[in-house]
This record gives sequence, structure tokens and C-alpha cells, in this order.
Amino acid sequence: MSQKITALFTDIGGVLLTNGWDRQARTQAVEKFGLNAAELEDRHHLTFDTYESGKLLLDEYLDRIVFYEPRKFSREVFKAFMYRYSQPFDDMLQLMKELKEAYRLKMVVVSNEGRELNQYRINTFKLTSFIDFFVSSSFVHFRKPDVDIFKVALDMAQVPIEKILYIDDRPLFVQVAEGLGIKGIVHRSYAETKARLAEYGLKAK
Repeated sequence: MSQKITALFTDIGGVLLTNGWDRQARTQAVEKFGLNAAELEDRHHLTFDTYESGKLLLDEYLDRIVFYEPRKFSREVFKAFMYRYSQPFDDMLQLMKELKEAYRLKMVVVSNEGRELNQYRINTFKLTSFIDFFVSSSFVHFRKPDVDIFKVALDMAQVPIEKILYIDDRPLFVQVAEGLGIKGIVHRSYAETKARLAEYGLKAK
């Protein structure tokens, strides 16, 4: 790799942390709270893009998918369940921290996340300790695979495109970034991603 990498763009869910509110989490919510699975999924898919784009608050999203009728549990109990589902990938977090320190990288998150879940994850896992800024869908009102979210990240980073490397667990999103000229790694495991980063000259301990 001829060009030195000076900036890392990364997703959060599936790379640094578990996904915040995915199908598995919703399946568990159905079991725990006695919800209708088909109805929850249908309402989720009709409205989740709007929430992730920052056009709905979490309470408004939940009004549409859960609290459109009386429930025996409170909104706060349900939100606490959603938040607890977020767990760290400690090896990946440590790897990113080591690489930032060793190479003085600019670290940028490019992610699809609703505002409240995103803020909870940033605060709980202290992501600001090594991430320079967050280009989150709920902040900028574009969602991957919309190419404009990557253009916003590029404008904010002010790093030559050939010196940027992007990590995401979704191959499609990596392909969209590569279409702009951003180098990409599809994250499948800690070991594989660590090895791929080393190919770009970013070697961890």
C-alpha cells in the first residue's frame, strides 16, 4: 500500500459494539414483553428509517411500534431493555485506541443510529476518548447507503481521500465508500481486520 493512512472511518454497530437495536434484539423484546412479532416487525420497518434519519425522537418511534395501545410495562422499562442490549467488542475498541495513539490517526464514526441510542452508546462506552467526531445518520439526516453521508464525513475530515480507510461489517456500505475512492475493509472478525489493517501499515501490538 503506497499511500500512508492518516484517517480511519468506522461503523459502530457490528464493529466496535453490538448492533444497538437489530432483529435479534427485537426478537428478545417480543419474548420478554409478550409482543406480536409480525406486527412489531412491520411497524419497525415502516418507521425505523425515519428514526435513524433523525426525524423522530425515540419516544415517537416507540409510540409507533409498541405504545400505540396500552401496555402492562412502562416506556422507561422498555427503553432500558433497548439500551442494555448494547455491549462492547473490547478487542476492537482496544485496537482502535492503540492505532489512534500509535499513528495519530483522525478517527471518524460513520453510522446509522437513532439519536438517543447513539448518544447512549457514545457516553456509555466513552467513544469520544478516541473518536474525533461522529457522522451519525440522526445528526446529519442521511443514512448509509446514501453516498451523501460519506461526502459529509469527507468534508468534515479534511483528509485526502487516498489516505482514508473505512471499516464496516456491511459489504454494501464498504462498496459505496469505495465508489467514492475510499479504501475499505469488510469487518468479519477481530483477527481478520487486524491483519487487513496491518496491510495498510497500521500495525497494532
